[in-house]
Amino acid sequence: MPETIRIFDTTLRDGEQSPGFSMTPEEKLRLARPLEELGVDVLEAGFPIASEGDFSAVQAIARECRETRVAALARAVEADIRRAGDALRPAARPLLHTFIATSDIHLKHKLKRTRAQVVADTYTAVRLAREYAGEVEFSAEDATRSDREFLLEVLAAALEAGATVLNIPDTVGYSVPGEYAALIAHIRQHLPGVEKAILSVHCHDDLGLAVANSLAALAAGARQVECAVNGIGERAGNASLEEVVMALRVRGDALPFATGIRTEKLYPVSSQLAEITGIGVQPNKAIVGRNAFAHTAGIHQDGMLKSPLTYEIMTPSTVGIAASQLLLGKHSGRHALQARLELLGWLVPRERLDAVYQAFLQVADRQKLVDDVRLQEIALGAGLASLGQPAAAGAAGSGAGRR
Repeated sequence: MPETIRIFDTTLRDGEQSPGFSMTPEEKLRLARPLEELGVDVLEAGFPIASEGDFSAVQAIARECRETRVAALARAVEADIRRAGDALRPAARPLLHTFIATSDIHLKHKLKRTRAQVVADTYTAVRLAREYAGEVEFSAEDATRSDREFLLEVLAAALEAGATVLNIPDTVGYSVPGEYAALIAHIRQHLPGVEKAILSVHCHDDLGLAVANSLAALAAGARQVECAVNGIGERAGNASLEEVVMALRVRGDALPFATGIRTEKLYPVSSQLAEITGIGVQPNKAIVGRNAFAHTAGIHQDGMLKSPLTYEIMTPSTVGIAASQLLLGKHSGRHALQARLELLGWLVPRERLDAVYQAFLQVADRQKLVDDVRLQEIALGAGLASLGQPAAAGAAGSGAGRR
């Protein structure tokens, strides 16, 4: 039986902090419901001290979402923690998430605090947080650029004060997978009592390594991943929830872990986030981008027509997408063209295929994709015979209406 990994969703907190993704309390609540249905273990609803809107959003989500743990963020400051605790009062399963920076860069330039002061602040903050929530997560901000021995000292203080989750963030996306895995392994080996808490990871994508780092950390012993739908978040974003989850599902041979995520809801949640924020997903985004299950090259299309296993490592329905698409353009081959025309209700005799294909290429060289309307015109121009009622659009579909 594979070990279960907790999915900590921060779409509504860190994700919402990225430019253009800010949401009203009502919009946050609209997205919180499908996130709970998706099966996230923790739903970080906001940063209550930041604004009245964020406080209201956390409070409303805490009242509404009864199955998942609802989390609120707070700096290791009394006012923050009390504000977060108040927002979480209606929650059935509250989690208070408090943090302080541990790297010398942050201590010197941002906090203006000594190491001893940070250790003391950590202990005090976690003790206070425990008054408001049975689960308290402590994050050592900028952990990957922190001195390891000092990091262990801070984590030990958090453990002693009652932290149930210890988060080791790669706050600025600086780590590479082997280095990050080694840090997690070092903490597991050298932090007394570490088994009393869940080790968590929170990776940013500044070098495009957030998902890779998160997976490396799981292999090294972390058991919670903090991530966001569509990978949104500060700067280049957070580890993408859908990528982490599907990597674990598809590569169970290399990553023997399970999650409680209902993967068929991934695409619908991704689409709802795009609709709420007005910011779409880049076409080549893994799992939920519009090109993720689209094929245009002739060799790929021919393989797909023979067996989807040739070029797809997961089925579209697994993530909530109706079907793959064979999109017709100048790189498409004869077999894909013939299959699409026949699906549209046209008989394409073998001896006519080359002529039809050349007519198709003339159109395809002038426009990026050839849609069904243009294909019908090509078929009529070539004098093809109609088979009658067109079949329903399927795997060779033009792609209209998917997003």
